[in-house]
Amino acid sequence: MKIWIDILTPKQLLFSEAIIEKLGKKHQILCTSREYEEVTKLAKIRDFRLVLVGKHGGGEKETKLKASIERIEKLSSKIKSFSPDLVISFCSPEAARISFGLGIKHIAFCDSPHANAVMRLTLPLIQKLLIPKIIPKNKFSKYGIDQKNIIQYNAIDAYVTIKRKIAEESASPFTKKNRKKILIRIEEEEASYVTKSNKVIPIIKKILKEFENENVVVLGRYPKQIKNIQKNIGNKIKIVKMTFDGKQLLRNTDVFIGSGGTMTAESALMGIPTIAYNAVPNLIENFLVRKNLIKRETDPNKISNNIKKIFKSTNTIHQKRAKRISEKMEDPIEKLIESIRN
Repeated sequence: MKIWIDILTPKQLLFSEAIIEKLGKKHQILCTSREYEEVTKLAKIRDFRLVLVGKHGGGEKETKLKASIERIEKLSSKIKSFSPDLVISFCSPEAARISFGLGIKHIAFCDSPHANAVMRLTLPLIQKLLIPKIIPKNKFSKYGIDQKNIIQYNAIDAYVTIKRKIAEESASPFTKKNRKKILIRIEEEEASYVTKSNKVIPIIKKILKEFENENVVVLGRYPKQIKNIQKNIGNKIKIVKMTFDGKQLLRNTDVFIGSGGTMTAESALMGIPTIAYNAVPNLIENFLVRKNLIKRETDPNKISNNIKKIFKSTNTIHQKRAKRISEKMEDPIEKLIESIRN
C-alpha cells in the first residue's frame, strides 16, 4: 500500500516518525511538507526525509490563502503521480482538499479543536478522525464530521513524541556550570487561531531580574518575535532557534516555561516542573493542569515565586506522578493501524 503523509509542524514530524516506524517496513510512504523553518531545521536534526512543496503562509489571512492555493496546485500533480491508497495528515487543509478531489481515503489526527479555520477546512472532507479521549467528540463534530467517524485514544500526543530517541551527547545552550536551567518557549503567533500578545516579555524580564545568575534560555520561533524580544530586553538574554531537538533541551532543564503547546505537554510528561503562561488556552493544557503536571500562571511575580519553590524542593514526587499518568496511556499508532485495517 502507498501512503502519503502531509506534515506541517514540528510536532507532526515527530509524530510521523512513530507512524513510519510501525508502517514503513510494509508500505511505501511519501512524506511532504512546506518551506517552514521550524520544520525544515528539525527534519535535518532528526535526519527525516521530506519532500518540500510550497511554503508557510505567514501570519496574515491573505498570504495564508495565496500560499495554500499555490501549494495545492503544486502538490496535487505530485500526489496524482505518486497515486497513494491512503492519506494521513494532522488536519492539513491542502491534504484534505487534494485527497477529496482525487478520491483518496484520508485519516487525520487532531488535538486542537480550537483551530477553528483549519477544522472547517478539513473535517467535512476526511473519512476518519483520531483524537485524544480527553476531548469530547462534539468539539469536532460541530465542524461537519459525523461522531461515528471519530475514534478516540487514551493518550495525549506528547506520549508519542517523547518516546523518540535522541543523541546522548549534544551541544547545550546552558553554559553556566552548576547553575539551574530555565527554558522559556515563545508562543506561536502565526497560526490562524492565535491572537498576538506580549505575555512572554514581562515574564522574561522578571525571570532575568530574579535569576540573573542562573542559566536562562529562550527558545524562539520567528525572526520578528526574536527581534522584538531583543528590542525590549537587549542582549541580556540568550535566545536560540530550532537548532536543537526540543527533547534534548528539556532533558537538561530544571524548569520549563511554556506557551501551552507541544513542548509544554512533553515537559509535563517527562516529569519536568512546568509552568504554562496560557498563550493559547486549549484542552490538552487543561488536562495537564488537572493532573497537577503543570501550573498555569500569567503573572510574572507569581511565576518567579513558583520557580523559587521548585528550586527549593525535590522533584521526585512530580516525576513519579508523570510516570504514573503516562503508564496508563495507550499508543495512538495502534488505533491508526486498526482504523486502516477496518
